[in-house]
Amino acid sequence: MSLDIKRPSINKTKKKTGFIVKMQLNNNRSGHNNKRNLFFIFFRNYYKWLLWLFLSLYFFTSYFPGDQSSPSTTTTTTTTSLLSNHQTSSSLPSRALIESPAILKPSPFTGMKIYVYDLPARFNADWVTASDRCVSHLFAAEVAIHRALLSDSSVRTLDPEEADFFFVPVYVSCNFSTPNGFPSLSHARSLISSAVDFISERYTFWNRTRGSDHVFVASHDFGACFHAMEDMAIEEGIPEFMKNSIILQTFGVKYKHPCQEAEHVVIPPYIPPESVQKALDRAPANGRRDIWAFFRGKMEVNPKNISGRFYSKGVRTAILKKYGGRRRFHLNRHRFAGYRSEIVRSVFCLCPLGWAPWSPRLVESAVLGCVPVVIADGIQLPFSETVRWSEISLTVAERDVKNLRKILERVAATNLSAMQRNLREPAFKRALLYNVPMMEGDATWHILEALRRKLHRSYRMSRVSGE
Repeated sequence: MSLDIKRPSINKTKKKTGFIVKMQLNNNRSGHNNKRNLFFIFFRNYYKWLLWLFLSLYFFTSYFPGDQSSPSTTTTTTTTSLLSNHQTSSSLPSRALIESPAILKPSPFTGMKIYVYDLPARFNADWVTASDRCVSHLFAAEVAIHRALLSDSSVRTLDPEEADFFFVPVYVSCNFSTPNGFPSLSHARSLISSAVDFISERYTFWNRTRGSDHVFVASHDFGACFHAMEDMAIEEGIPEFMKNSIILQTFGVKYKHPCQEAEHVVIPPYIPPESVQKALDRAPANGRRDIWAFFRGKMEVNPKNISGRFYSKGVRTAILKKYGGRRRFHLNRHRFAGYRSEIVRSVFCLCPLGWAPWSPRLVESAVLGCVPVVIADGIQLPFSETVRWSEISLTVAERDVKNLRKILERVAATNLSAMQRNLREPAFKRALLYNVPMMEGDATWHILEALRRKLHRSYRMSRVSGE
């Protein structure tokens, strides 16, 4: 009997093993594919929601303000539509202008330096000691500018060798006469001449340019002519030693005049910022302006012919005779310490010329929200290169005062609301007021901007460009 033992087939075993491995591999691949399929199914069904989520996160995070603005951007955003045409316009003030006083940043005047001469007290400080009116009356811009420059370390330099301009701080408007309380200018020429002698003897900077990079303030009726009467001012003219310098003056006209035959910048007269704020605080809570047309000041019923001409060229007399006693015109010849409380209640504020074309009423009216009605032919208004006066004031020719009521009625019916809205712009108000320390966009700031456009007069700058 034979016993046959059957051995398993090796090929079959291999095949079976291969099948098992193949099954396992296929199972692994199938699991991987299933996961991938699940991902695509999920993305296909929910990609819209994911896209919405990422977009929402993007816009939500961009809402928060970041410190991304450069100095130049910061300067631009704090300027409103009432400033130069080269800047962006907006009918509403920015929150920054309303909520904070935007202290001056050095970026607008980077590289420009001013040296302030340290003169003996007899040229400036002694006058303030003698009368505290020296720092608060309408001619006090000479004091305010001096103090603002001393307080600003970004522009002021203590090294005269690196200066572009030299400021000569002489107070000539503080010599108050006893009879009428107005400053006497009889000493102005000799006082400034003495100051020039002082700096030219002790420094080399005046002599090397004959004063072309030196800056003076002449905040008087006819600027550096230093006289309150035009015919006498013209006769005496600007002192010869000042004709090559830069004059910061309240007087300015658009035609040729002997009292502006020097490089000059027309600046606003001085109004104390605290007095403006006090008047605004006392304004009617509802903002109502119950005075239609307002003027308080000197008005001659029978003007006298002084030095060959009538006061105000007869304009104020014509206004008084034509509209005195009219219900809609609030005209008063007598002084009143609280007259700013009347301005803040007025719609139109008349700003006729006096002996000189300019008047502090222009600034007082504008910063207190009353539309200035400028009646002074050919007047050059302060900072006219950057402040768009046509959008916040009205100009009436001297010969047209007889039609003043009709002119004001026409404006009231057309663009009065736009003017009033523009007058509320904080940037405009700031441009007409002097602050210590200096603030971005205030009157001293605009003076520095005007000087920056005159850097070609800088001796230091000419040497740098020539090297």
